[in-house]
Amino acid sequence: MKRVVNSRIRLLLLMTLVVFGGLLAREAWIATVRAAPLAAMATAQTKATVALPAGRGTIFDAVGTPLALGEQATTVYVDPSAVTSPKKEAMTAARILGIKRKPVLKALTTQGTHFAYVERKAPPDKASLLAKRNLPGFHFYGEERRTYPQASVAAQVLGYAGVDNNGLAGLELELNSQLTGTPGKETILRDPFGNAIDVQSVQPAKPGKDVFLTIDHRIQANAEQVLRATVSKWHAKDATAIVLDPRTGGVLAMATAPDYDANAYPQAFAKGLTGNRAVSDVYEPGSVFKVVTIGGALAEHLVTPQTSFLLPYSIHVADRVVHDAEIRPTERMTVAQILQRSSNVGAVTIARTKLGESGLKEWIRRFGFGRQTGIDFPGESAGLLPSYWSGSTIGNVPIGQGISVTAIQLASVYGAIANKGLWIQPHLVDHIQGVRTPAPKARRILPRAIDRELLSMLKGVVSDAGTGAAAEIPGYSVAGKTGTAQKPGAHGYMPGQYVATFIGMVPAKSPRVVVLVTVDEPRGAYYGGVVAAPAFAQIATFDLQYLEVPPDQPVK
Repeated sequence: MKRVVNSRIRLLLLMTLVVFGGLLAREAWIATVRAAPLAAMATAQTKATVALPAGRGTIFDAVGTPLALGEQATTVYVDPSAVTSPKKEAMTAARILGIKRKPVLKALTTQGTHFAYVERKAPPDKASLLAKRNLPGFHFYGEERRTYPQASVAAQVLGYAGVDNNGLAGLELELNSQLTGTPGKETILRDPFGNAIDVQSVQPAKPGKDVFLTIDHRIQANAEQVLRATVSKWHAKDATAIVLDPRTGGVLAMATAPDYDANAYPQAFAKGLTGNRAVSDVYEPGSVFKVVTIGGALAEHLVTPQTSFLLPYSIHVADRVVHDAEIRPTERMTVAQILQRSSNVGAVTIARTKLGESGLKEWIRRFGFGRQTGIDFPGESAGLLPSYWSGSTIGNVPIGQGISVTAIQLASVYGAIANKGLWIQPHLVDHIQGVRTPAPKARRILPRAIDRELLSMLKGVVSDAGTGAAAEIPGYSVAGKTGTAQKPGAHGYMPGQYVATFIGMVPAKSPRVVVLVTVDEPRGAYYGGVVAAPAFAQIATFDLQYLEVPPDQPVK
């Protein structure tokens, strides 16, 4: 019996030694091999790094009115594993937040995750009401929501910043790197239950830079209103307007119609309303292009404003017939009258007999057509030049056919004519907070004396019973040009479809603004002098009064 007891004691002692040996080995393994991973796990359980979002810079107009800014919002998310009554909680959350119940229920019943969005960037007041319900599994954190307080004003120019505050279109995209801030972070200490008990360190977020535009929201809003009325009156497809300061190249307004509320960008995008046609779309300019032909001939001293030509109603150029808009007998016209009356035959005659193909090509290049202006906006088109020149090309390009341009190209060219022949690169951004703004590029298109002659001739288009008489503004001299271009299709020009244009400079003696208006596919009338010129007069009249530009001639 005593021998049995001793055996059991020895066995128990052996087992004890084995257990203690195992524990010691386990301790040694944990203290060496597993030390680093376990220390990291312990740190993760007691410490947490939280990202601090950076505010996006505000976009201001020229007078300091915010056009795009960040507003405080609250993101609501849920831990589905902690939800006790999905249907009931989904109904409560959807009702308070004002959203549909089905997506909320889907978030609350998501499997295999501890995180699902209920609503990104909800209104803080609604999120606060929901937080007071203490629904199991619901959590909240603050975010910034991009808003556009002026609604439709400059919507196509501003573009859009998405739910993650990244620029997706327009200036929001072009200036995304400047507007985007640098996120910060903070390290918090937590108790064993995961509750925050202290903040160990904080690295503050750096907000994005503010941007100040050349756009004036009042000038912009007026241009948009005039375009809406013009599109409605003429049952047009769309319309575009640009107001430019010729002395600086600053764009005071860049408007399109139809427009949309910038806060509803996704819906507008689906309807195809979000593009900025003033920069991206090309079209045949028609007679507004004649300043290239006539300006080039004047600068080469091949003609003067008084040089006259005997002009029939129509002429043959290779395989095509060029004729004037209105039937008339053969008559003699000066260069000034050719521009004033917008004679196609006269412009083609000057191009054929004076400039020639090589000369016309060179002046198209000098005026800047066929290449981007470099405006600070994404997606600018360079326009379209003829891919090759046939015998009839010299019969259509001088009058703005067979060549396509953008509205901003045309506005900048007429800006140069208004600015004593000096072209200044058009731009939408005046300056960025804390960033040195380089001077816009500039180049001379026409000698001062020649530009003065061309500007005087363009005054005659409006004041001397020319095609732009409807652009007159009481008390102000106006210089400008009409354009009426038939739209090309797959098989030649499309009957009944035109683009009507007027570009004017006012006051003509020392232009303060250049205003371009184009109306696409108007119905009932289609001449630039009938459709676009009155819209120019309305826009320019407001601008002159708003900018307090004094009249330069007596009211008739």
